Amino acid sequence: MDALRFLQLDVFCDQPGGGNPLGVVFGAHHWSAQAMQRFATWTNLVETTFVLPPSLDGASYRLRIFTPHREIAFAGHPSVGSACAVLHEGVAEARDGLLHQQCDAGVLPLRVSGTGREVVLAVQAPAAQVLRTGLDADPGLAGLLDGIRLGPLPPAFVEGGRRWWLAEFADEHALRGWHPDHAAIAALAHASDSLGLCVFARSDDPAFGLVVRAFPAGVGIVEDPASGAANGLIGAYLAQAEPEGPLASGYHVSQGREIGRDARMSVDIDGDGTIWVGGRSHVVVSGTLDWPSAVDA
Repeated sequence: MDALRFLQLDVFCDQPGGGNPLGVVFGAHHWSAQAMQRFATWTNLVETTFVLPPSLDGASYRLRIFTPHREIAFAGHPSVGSACAVLHEGVAEARDGLLHQQCDAGVLPLRVSGTGREVVLAVQAPAAQVLRTGLDADPGLAGLLDGIRLGPLPPAFVEGGRRWWLAEFADEHALRGWHPDHAAIAALAHASDSLGLCVFARSDDPAFGLVVRAFPAGVGIVEDPASGAANGLIGAYLAQAEPEGPLASGYHVSQGREIGRDARMSVDIDGDGTIWVGGRSHVVVSGTLDWPSAVDA
């Protein structure tokens, strides 16, 4: 049996209980991918990560990210939460205000501001590209959004670390009260090899500029309480479509209230279009993990 460090965090929230849970394992350098997947399936968290020594120059650490079903190249909330765990455990220190995370999407910088319980981290989202736009971009999209009054931007299929369908609602209230066809979202996700559908609406609330809901049926999740990668793609889409718009330099996001959470994220957009998605994380559980890593079945 291996005695390893295990932390569980709540990511993208001002107070524990409002964000997206994450499990982080330290010391599993010798585990196989099958053993990591087996443990991630057992935790049944949206994602579980494994912090490993870096193998590329300039990286602070290496991260492998698993859903309960498969390994993924990148995700926002595991990146931000794992960076918080790395700082908590003293595995790496920020240099010039940055950590550098090695993952299957490359070496991605994370901005670090504040210290201790007040630390705020933001991950640089992978470069994004809009693959298709319009209600006719996929046969299943129009039916899924039938009856919804859409916002000024057309629905879009966007890729950048992850692939998501995005749709803007014209009204925040309609978005918060929407009851989507989850089977239709799953069919759309599997047909397009994407995570699923992420919908957003502009808000007049002074605390946040966008309200977001994400339905990653492609990885078996009904609704996500806080979606870093999806919010990065929304930011990239807004920056490309409305370079002079009111949200073009960044904004705050509210997500998760519809499922009993209250996640808060910041999306910062640099002048060159680089997207940073960030927020606070909280270590909720810190302890020792005993797990039979030799059993890969």
